Amino acid sequence: MATFSSRLALSALLAAFISSAALALDRQVYQLPSGAGPHDVAPAPEGKVWYTAQPRGALGILDPSTGAIREISLGPKSSPHGVVQGPDGAAWITDSGQNAIVRFDPKSEEVKVWRLPKGTGNADLNTGAFGRDGIYWFTGQGGIYGRLDPRTGDIRIFKAPKGRGPYGIAATPEGEVYFVSLAGSYLAKIDQPTGKAQVIEPPTPGQGARRVWSDSRGRLWVSEWNSGQLSMHDPKTGEWKAWKVPGERPMPYAVYVDERDIVWVSDFGGNAVHAFDPKTETFSTIPTSEEGADVRQILGRPGEVWLPESGADRLVVIRTQGQG
Repeated sequence: MATFSSRLALSALLAAFISSAALALDRQVYQLPSGAGPHDVAPAPEGKVWYTAQPRGALGILDPSTGAIREISLGPKSSPHGVVQGPDGAAWITDSGQNAIVRFDPKSEEVKVWRLPKGTGNADLNTGAFGRDGIYWFTGQGGIYGRLDPRTGDIRIFKAPKGRGPYGIAATPEGEVYFVSLAGSYLAKIDQPTGKAQVIEPPTPGQGARRVWSDSRGRLWVSEWNSGQLSMHDPKTGEWKAWKVPGERPMPYAVYVDERDIVWVSDFGGNAVHAFDPKTETFSTIPTSEEGADVRQILGRPGEVWLPESGADRLVVIRTQGQG
């Protein structure tokens, strides 16, 4: 399997697009195997990085220190979408092809599969997050959300408000879990003991809430696919605010808040990634590495912001260590 990595220093071109909000030191591009189509990405133990190779039915493992790449097959008909690192250090994956939750243990390399209960139908599984008490919560665009208890393997499925659409999901620092619905255009808070979802309507109708992430204060940041906005909801005050993403026809897809509370959002319309500084309410724009890069999700760890370029078969990291 051929691998290739190249470091792009902070060139004059890149510097022209990055202001003090993003505070990027450099950007590094890792070429993946042809057809990898990385959908989601997640930091892994020992400095490694996972990505879901959706077209290949595999979990990819990148070692950034060497550029080495491996792929682990997840099973027949696998089509992995989301991946996050659990409290146990394992990769937890939503696999729409298998209609299952998959766990990959990086120590033993065991792949464990929990199929959704019979009668669930095709959930079109999307993303997952860990809430209070280590319970794994997940979404399905088919109109469901659910929970899996890693200790017992027990899975419960809930019908989503307004039917189809549940997409992004995230937990706050306090362990509260929220998800958004792309088709339903809402934010919802999950009451974890009962599983009931409380709908929170954004002020912009039909905005197409696609992904959500919490900052250090528990505020929810939402990428609005239809409206072209980045919005913020503060559950403590009930406040909503929204900002138009730069560009002529922005299509915000992914959102992620780093350890400095800088908000990163990817834009299909502008083939770019933007860093938003809530203190100054300004965007810094970083072009993606190729036309049609299609960054579908963003995650990171202190000093690193990782971008899966699904249309270019690349992973990109923006390193911000030592700034701000």
